[in-house]
Amino acid sequence: MTICETQRLTLRQLTAEDAPFIMGLLNEAPFLRFIGDRGVRNLDDARRYIETGPQESYARHGFGLWLVVVRETEEPIGICGLLKREGLQDPDLGFAYTEGAWGRGYGREAARAVITFAATGPRLPRVLAITSVDNVRSIRLLEKVGFAYDGLTRLGPQAEPVRLFSLRLETASP
Repeated sequence: MTICETQRLTLRQLTAEDAPFIMGLLNEAPFLRFIGDRGVRNLDDARRYIETGPQESYARHGFGLWLVVVRETEEPIGICGLLKREGLQDPDLGFAYTEGAWGRGYGREAARAVITFAATGPRLPRVLAITSVDNVRSIRLLEKVGFAYDGLTRLGPQAEPVRLFSLRLETASP
């Protein structure tokens, strides 16, 4: 199911057929370094990740991480969407892209589409975002789409500190 389209991208719900792409993305070195090891080692793990993560979030919250596809080539290049995490008051923008997609503005384009969705779909008043303390690329992307740095936080008592960002949304009237 397509969630939104931009000039160059389509964001759609993840399905079991996306398992090969997800397995590759979740095992790229930058994903492991900045986001963490999700224990996805084979296609069954990837399908389970999709089912218990994004698909469960779609059913529970009406949003989740969506597959980002280049419209012209139909090539999947990443995931971007909204997450509802324990320890955060509001949903947060999450994203990850293959290294081959970096530096082309796709992340900014997809993030803006998700922000528009958040303001007009579930009509959220605010969206948060978190990054690893040293994830300079993600920090820059968040700043380019209007997020403000709020300081450091932890998502649990034993968790490493992360940078917290927020963005107030102008929600559309009914």
